[in-house]
Amino acid sequence: MSANRMTVQVVFLLIAASLCLVSCQEKKAGKVIISDSEFIVRKDSEKAYVIDARGKVKNIGDVDVKKVVITGYCRSCGELINPGNWFVSEYEKTPEQKDTISYLAVDAEEEFSFRGVAFIYNMVAEQPETIPEKMEVVIESFEAVD
Repeated sequence: MSANRMTVQVVFLLIAASLCLVSCQEKKAGKVIISDSEFIVRKDSEKAYVIDARGKVKNIGDVDVKKVVITGYCRSCGELINPGNWFVSEYEKTPEQKDTISYLAVDAEEEFSFRGVAFIYNMVAEQPETIPEKMEVVIESFEAVD
């Protein structure tokens, strides 16, 4: 066997071994959590009230993320408009009903806020005493930065 041929085989084996090592490495992933949230009742008109949300989102993953979309849901609200009962429209969220964080570095935390999580129309002009039980803020989507 010639020295050239042996050198080519060694180089080929080294390249194959490096590709195997690179492909076996664990890929870094983005992970975003809601670190703080609260719901606020806001008067919309004389007898109508709306629940808005605000809080903080944190990147606890291994890579920076972008286009983090946050919204809220009232899982215990109905879809029918009944005076005195909280309701929602779950068909499609409007831009006002979500917030988008454009960029979030690893370990960074950013504030968010959005409006219109739930609605109520009362027969009297008094603010509701309680908010619905099953309220939540969720991260709808995000993209990892390469």
